[in-house]
Amino acid sequence: MSKFVVKVTGPFKVPCYVGNGGRTITDDGVKDFWLQNKKYENRKGCYVFAIRAGKGFTPGYVGKATKRFGKEVFEYHKLTRYQQVLVDYARGTPVLFFLVAKKKKGKPNNSQISKIEKYLIDLAITANPNLLNQKGTKPPNWGIQGVIRGGKGKVTAVTKVFRKMLAID
Repeated sequence: MSKFVVKVTGPFKVPCYVGNGGRTITDDGVKDFWLQNKKYENRKGCYVFAIRAGKGFTPGYVGKATKRFGKEVFEYHKLTRYQQVLVDYARGTPVLFFLVAKKKKGKPNNSQISKIEKYLIDLAITANPNLLNQKGTKPPNWGIQGVIRGGKGKVTAVTKVFRKMLAID
């Protein structure tokens, strides 16, 4: 069985027009984005649109590009999701992360890209319950205290060891 590997790149700032009433992503902003990030335009994989604020990032939308990032990342229906994120977060910088499918031989496997997208949505919905994806966003009804979806509270020493064992930290 061959191993499918993706490489995480970013965050890449998404240029916005800033007006008196807020921010928006324009056609010129999209052109500028691809001029600055040309090497990813024809690649495949997954991506996360997020807001960088303070010292962290909040995922807003997770997507996949099985044709190429340049064709799919800024499609109309995805731009509408990004605009919602921009309205919900008055402050912060919009960014994109790319998870680029590494080419071994032949084309990247689209079914593997779909599996990675599903996994990323599961992670993102845990980080941001208001994630704007429409499919695959029903949060699981289980959690592991101190590991994932387990509520707040002090993490025990045993839980820290467990997380280390599973390479979660």
